[in-house]
Amino acid sequence: MPFCDLTSVGHRPYPLPQTAWAMTMTWHDLIFAHWAVDAVALRPLIPAALELDTFDGTAWLGIVPFRMTGIRLRGCPPIPTTTAFAELNVRTYVTAGGKPGIWFFSLDAASALAVTVARRFWHLPYFSARMSCVADDEAVSYQSQRTRPDRPIAQFAATYRPVGPPAFAAPGSQEHFFTERYCLYARHHRGTILRGDIHHAPWPLQLAKAEIRSNSMAEPLGITLAGPPQHLHFARRLDVVAWPLEYLK
Repeated sequence: MPFCDLTSVGHRPYPLPQTAWAMTMTWHDLIFAHWAVDAVALRPLIPAALELDTFDGTAWLGIVPFRMTGIRLRGCPPIPTTTAFAELNVRTYVTAGGKPGIWFFSLDAASALAVTVARRFWHLPYFSARMSCVADDEAVSYQSQRTRPDRPIAQFAATYRPVGPPAFAAPGSQEHFFTERYCLYARHHRGTILRGDIHHAPWPLQLAKAEIRSNSMAEPLGITLAGPPQHLHFARRLDVVAWPLEYLK
């Protein structure tokens, strides 16, 4: 059984799926780093079936490094090398059918098997990377380097830490817009769009500081992130369940 409380749903913008969840996991030591970007530059990178979601008219690109543990398919034993690893995603925000969600431009992971499985069965743009995530009570030191020589260079290195107490994001706030999303969208290789629901408690967010030493994660998109992120939020841990992908109706 997942640690995630499936009876606490009042914070969700729409009900839980009626079908059974497929996978459970725990996310640790996340930082949500967000930069304002030109919506005109992002729009061609998003499938036409999805609407680019903006906050007060501004589009955002997020870089989210973290590590995962306890990854398990429902009813299955743990699979070696796929139960715990570091991951980093590059994302923006979209809507379809009244359901705000996440569009991933890339997801780098330190498990080659997890990358293969996620690409094949979840239709997500995963990439293998050499990654390190070392956390203590004070800070998180994170490094990621995409490994395939036939892919564009993409690397990230930072030390980040929380600087305030945990709090839930107020509905309508910018941090709520960034984090309180309960589905992802993906594109099948045939071009059709898929939606995958997730569930978790509200994010216990903390304001954060970060020293970003290297960041070329957006360059494969043709986007240069100038300067430090405009918004930084940290979360220590969150338990999550995910449902199978379904075709967008």
